[in-house]
Amino acid sequence: MAEPQLKRTLTWVEGTAMAIGAVLGSGVLILPAITAQQAGPASIFSWLLMSLLAFPLATTLGRLGVKYPHAGGIVEYARLAFGQTAGHITAWLFLGTIPIGVPIIALVGANYVAGTFGLPQWNIPFLAATMLFASLALHRRGLEVASWIQVFILLMIAILMVSAIVAAGPHIRIRNFYPVLLHGWLAVGTSAVEIFWCFVGWEMVAHLAEEFRDPARDLRRTFLLAPTLVGILYVALSIVTVGTHAYGSVEGGAPLSQLVGIGLGQAGSMITGGVALLITMVAIHGNIAGFSRMVYSQARAGVFPSFLGRLHKRYNTPTGPLVALGADFAVVLTIYTVLHVDLGTLITWPSTLFLVLYGIAMLSALKLSKGQGWLQRIIPFIPLLVSAGLYPLSGWAMLYPLLLAGVGWLVSRRHMSKPSPHQHMDTA
Repeated sequence: MAEPQLKRTLTWVEGTAMAIGAVLGSGVLILPAITAQQAGPASIFSWLLMSLLAFPLATTLGRLGVKYPHAGGIVEYARLAFGQTAGHITAWLFLGTIPIGVPIIALVGANYVAGTFGLPQWNIPFLAATMLFASLALHRRGLEVASWIQVFILLMIAILMVSAIVAAGPHIRIRNFYPVLLHGWLAVGTSAVEIFWCFVGWEMVAHLAEEFRDPARDLRRTFLLAPTLVGILYVALSIVTVGTHAYGSVEGGAPLSQLVGIGLGQAGSMITGGVALLITMVAIHGNIAGFSRMVYSQARAGVFPSFLGRLHKRYNTPTGPLVALGADFAVVLTIYTVLHVDLGTLITWPSTLFLVLYGIAMLSALKLSKGQGWLQRIIPFIPLLVSAGLYPLSGWAMLYPLLLAGVGWLVSRRHMSKPSPHQHMDTA
């Protein structure tokens, strides 16, 4: 009997929405102002540089997805390039990313919304939980439903963000762009390191490759359009933030609120709150989509426990990973609520893992591109060098990937000789 398969329902439109949603996280709410405060007008160069660097990364992942359309994504690329053990270790590295990172994204967005509207602190974990479990419920119904909701939300975000930029545009003053190097080139480099976290998420679309109607066509379009649109939005926000000097307020208001308030006045707070909520939701949505498919594919291969390989009987969606994520989200939110963990410190750990995972993806691309044209072999070197250069700046978080890799290696020793488990069907 043939194994149940994920349904091929995605087009390049929905894929682009998923890619943008996975990358356009809550950092866009605060980082344009933070980097402007650190590097002054020259912070625009940092945003432009990182936007351009997103293209070789996205292009490489897109090319791998076209050639190897598999829900395992980077895990599958590592397996094909370096063998089963490398694939298993990469799968375990992924386990340290989204289960921690997505609740943090939800909490950052909820904090921003609560601060904008002056809500009591107890609303923060409640609002974060609402966004997380709403996304899980939508993904249970299938990507065809979830992805079109993603498209709708992104259209709303685009309208709101463009409106804010256009409204603030007349208030841009040339004098605010001088002196350009207010704090020197070192500050520009430091800002670029922080901005890197705004470009994490491209790999989530690679995990959806099995569900595209035409992977060869749709993935190429997705990985061309998504970096272009995200880069334009980031750079435009940076220019307007610097040009209107919407940063460094002594009142400590939400950075994006300052920008929107310049152009739209008191109505800016409500618009900013709506934008923050929508941006957070699409980031949650895109990351859950890719991660759940990766876990499902590895459970199907016997790397993870078999219950994580269950598909919904009616919708053919990976309910095993979705249920596990729900339990994990509840634990992370409880820890945050009880222990008041600092989110800024915590996010460094999954972010460091993404540096390692991108490095593995680029190394896999180099290995798998032997015999191809010189351009296909040069492009992966750019994000590989950037990832390697940023990794030593992660502090103690550098130990996190090593720990997970060690666990993955030990577990892989037990699974290497076992056959792949039979696929299970969820009767829910």
